[in-house]
Amino acid sequence: MKRSASLPVVVIVGRPNVGKSTLFNAILGQRRAIVGDEPGITRDRIHGEGSHKGRPFELIDTGGIIPNDAELIPSEILRQARTALEQAAHIIFLIDGRTEITSADRELAQILRKLGRPVALAVNKIDTAGREVLAHEFHSLGFPDLFPVSAEHRLGVAELLDHVTASFPPEPDAGAGPGRRAVKVAIIGRPNVGKSTLLNALVGEQRAIVSPVAGTTRDAVDQHIVVDGTEYVFVDTAGMRRKGKTRLMAEKLSVVMARRHIRMADVVLLLLDASEGLVALDANIAGYAHQDGRPVVLCVNKWDAAPARDRKAFTAEVRDALKFLDYAPVTFLSAKNGSGVRELLPLILEVYESSSKRIPTAELNRFLEGLQLEPDLKVLYMTQASVRPPTFVLFTHHRGKLHFSTERYIVNRLRKAFGFRGTPIVVKLQSRRR
Repeated sequence: MKRSASLPVVVIVGRPNVGKSTLFNAILGQRRAIVGDEPGITRDRIHGEGSHKGRPFELIDTGGIIPNDAELIPSEILRQARTALEQAAHIIFLIDGRTEITSADRELAQILRKLGRPVALAVNKIDTAGREVLAHEFHSLGFPDLFPVSAEHRLGVAELLDHVTASFPPEPDAGAGPGRRAVKVAIIGRPNVGKSTLLNALVGEQRAIVSPVAGTTRDAVDQHIVVDGTEYVFVDTAGMRRKGKTRLMAEKLSVVMARRHIRMADVVLLLLDASEGLVALDANIAGYAHQDGRPVVLCVNKWDAAPARDRKAFTAEVRDALKFLDYAPVTFLSAKNGSGVRELLPLILEVYESSSKRIPTAELNRFLEGLQLEPDLKVLYMTQASVRPPTFVLFTHHRGKLHFSTERYIVNRLRKAFGFRGTPIVVKLQSRRR
């Protein structure tokens, strides 16, 4: 999709391995930047579009500066990020809260002060209340706006964005409905299940076509449509085969790009072939969307070609084969003749809103009081760390991981209390030592 030149620009800077790419992914709610422990993984600027409380912005992740090199500290960071910093509406200066202030941090702070741009000092890896006290030691860098965050657990990120985007203009009609931000939809499935036919049906059925925009690969095209004030961006991905069946480099690249489109999507439509029934490859492809935390709609295509089948029985067959997608709604359609296609759009919007839903901490703690947990699991409080997918953190003195049955119990109760149809839910345990 083409970036809008009018969006305010937010730039993340800092030395290597402080968590810039992790924060970039946390803010966007999707994995765009590669994250790893090796310093200097991000060499170039990575762009993405985000929105916070109806205020859209462009986010740029810059390469880290190299420590212990007096020549490279000012020159390399300015060479890589000069354009971004000059047009930045706000700069997020990220520091590692678990280490002392380094000379590289101080020199970068001096460079940023000279720019005259608003700077928010984000002290990363502050994932416990005890560490918040340590974060305030970084006030000595001379920036009054300091925010303790944990990019990995997405704690404190909302408060940081409240400050960064406070002066940004709201998106037009931001309060008028759910469709302020384009909903990115990836259509996935094995070859010949009707993905391209469905894309044509979705786009051709609506007359408010914005524009076809070429994607990052030759075989991927983003199709934009606007319906009832909501913009949808549909991406038709290449059909995915089993690894043993994918021999040509072009096919392998298509699979890689298809998985990339899944990670970048807000909603995934998984197409199943009613005429052939379910096969093992369907479950493998479905697993990609589930692992990446994407909301899923299971679309049983070519239903007109299977008149002898019973919907209830086929739904049971789908549920049995894709047990891990028990949260995903099942819909029946025929992309070829258009039946059932119109009903897809409200379903896409519903699961997107579910994945974007945020529950206040006070409401979650009232919910927590009604849970029947094992006696040795003393939960202090519960909060929602992020959305897309909804991620909840239970703070406790208990060490280790939640038992699978306990995690499933909490997830089921969350769905019963708050909905979350069509989206996976992540529950994490955070130990707080006495």
